[in-house]
Amino acid sequence: MAPNFRTLFPRRERQRTAEETRERVSRSRVSMDEEASFEDVNTELTQLSAVANAFEELSAVMKSKGFNYDLRLEPFCDACSLVSVLFGSLGIAFKFAELEYVSKVNDLAEASGIHATLNNILDFDVRNDSVKTQGSLSRNLRRVRLGLDLIRALFQNFLSLDDCSLKEAASAAYAKTCAPYHTWAIRTAVSAGMCALPTREQLLLRLNETGEFIYVIFGCPLSLNINIFMVTSGWLCF
Repeated sequence: MAPNFRTLFPRRERQRTAEETRERVSRSRVSMDEEASFEDVNTELTQLSAVANAFEELSAVMKSKGFNYDLRLEPFCDACSLVSVLFGSLGIAFKFAELEYVSKVNDLAEASGIHATLNNILDFDVRNDSVKTQGSLSRNLRRVRLGLDLIRALFQNFLSLDDCSLKEAASAAYAKTCAPYHTWAIRTAVSAGMCALPTREQLLLRLNETGEFIYVIFGCPLSLNINIFMVTSGWLCF
C-alpha cells in the first residue's frame, strides 16, 4: 500500500515546510498587466506552481479592481489552459473530463478575438437568448467552471482527511461537481475508471511535486482553490 505523504510530515513540520514553500512561491510570482495576456515567463516553475501563479495573478487583479471587475477573456483562458495538466495527471478515469475541458477552453480562447471579457460573452448570449443553448459560449464557460471546480474539490478532498485515497477524493469531487451534468453512460465510465487512478507517489511524480508543496497550494487560506473560487464565483449559474 502506498504511504500517505501527510503522515510523513508531522503537523508542526508540515506547517514549517508550508511557510518555507509559500515564501518560495511568493518569490517566483511575476506581476501581470490586466490588459495583456498571461505569459509564464518563469520557465523554472513546475506545472502546478504555474497554475497556482496564473490564478493568483487573476485573483490579484480582481482584488485590486473590485469583485465586479469584468475579467478579460484572453488571460483567463491562458490560465485555464494550464489546468489541463492536472486532468492529465489523473489518467484514464478523467480522460473524458479532460477532453471536454480542453475543448471548451479552446473554444473560449478562439472567441477572445471577438469578445474581450467574460461579461461580453454572457451579455451576448443573453441578448440572443442562447445562454442555455448547447455549444454556446456561455455553456462552454459553465463547463470550464465545472472543470475547475472538479480539480479544486478533488485536491481539497485529497488533503482534508488523513488516509484519504485518491479514489475516494476523486469520487466525492466528481459526484459533487460534474456528475449532475453528465449522462448515465459517462458517469458509469468515470466510475469504472476510478480503479485506474494513480497512487499518491505516481501523482506526485507526474506533477513533479512534493507532498508538502501540494499541501501549500491546496491546503492553505491563500491557496489555488480560493483563487479559482474568487475568479469564477460571480458567473451566472445555468
